[in-house]
Amino acid sequence: MKIHRDLNSFHAKNPVLTIGTFDGVHLGHRKIIARLHDLAKEMDGESVIFTFDPHPRKVVAPGESSLRILTTLDEKIELFEQSGIDHLIIYPFTDKFAQLSYEQFVEQILVDQIHTKYLVVGYDHKFGKNRQGDFEFLKNCADRLGFRIEKLDVLLMNESNISSTRIREAIQLGDFETANAFLGYQFALHGTVVEGQKLGRKIQFPTANVEASDPEKIIPGYGVYAVKVNVQNRTYQGMLNIGSRPTINHNADHRSIEVHIFDFESDIYGASIELLFYAKLREEQKFPSIDALKEQLNQDKTDTLVYFQSLQDEIN
Repeated sequence: MKIHRDLNSFHAKNPVLTIGTFDGVHLGHRKIIARLHDLAKEMDGESVIFTFDPHPRKVVAPGESSLRILTTLDEKIELFEQSGIDHLIIYPFTDKFAQLSYEQFVEQILVDQIHTKYLVVGYDHKFGKNRQGDFEFLKNCADRLGFRIEKLDVLLMNESNISSTRIREAIQLGDFETANAFLGYQFALHGTVVEGQKLGRKIQFPTANVEASDPEKIIPGYGVYAVKVNVQNRTYQGMLNIGSRPTINHNADHRSIEVHIFDFESDIYGASIELLFYAKLREEQKFPSIDALKEQLNQDKTDTLVYFQSLQDEIN
């Protein structure tokens, strides 16, 4: 996959293109990508994804603080790479670009610079200033400017439409059965291990405190989760607590992320870490004593081990 951060030297053979933010690169997005591959093969062309950096909402609504993303730019790049796309255009989203009408965007960028031959859009595609670029408007542009266009229907799973919004809602609720099914992979948090209050050590449950790599990355709702942990080139099972600690972290919504990694004793302060979310075990709660907390943590560990064993039994 070739990555382009401008169009100065861009060239693709018979470009078959789609446009969007692609937050999550979920199964709905992959339906579009699969169609790109099919069309590129039919046309002896190359597949192209046109996306943006930074996220458009950060430019058009700079004072807004509610943006929560499923995937960071680095995560999206890796997912696009896995999908087999030929070209990824990461176009700078600026105030000037935001002022382009959709007609200007189609003429000046999609046609004059990229030479798009075929445009594929999702069922809810709207883009450009005042979101005027809907399918009917695009079809008129395509007829006039000499490229072809196609709109794909919504992808359904269990009678629910797959969308980034629906996945974010599931993650906030801790419903990873739905979120991971719609994503097509385990939801992941990437971050760095930072120093915490070291309270877990005193009760034989040491935790790694994690600061997410992007402050706008969505953090699941409060509670305890069964996770897998990738650190120091190995994968471990673990249980993870998400709580609130507003004064000492920079995670979205000031949520603290503390993971107890099973069968692990290394000092990993400053290390990169990946957390893969599988299931919510319980809600966050307060305990009347340290002994009651330790008893619950032992039960959480048992529940996590039983959960992962059940997954293994299903595979076997």
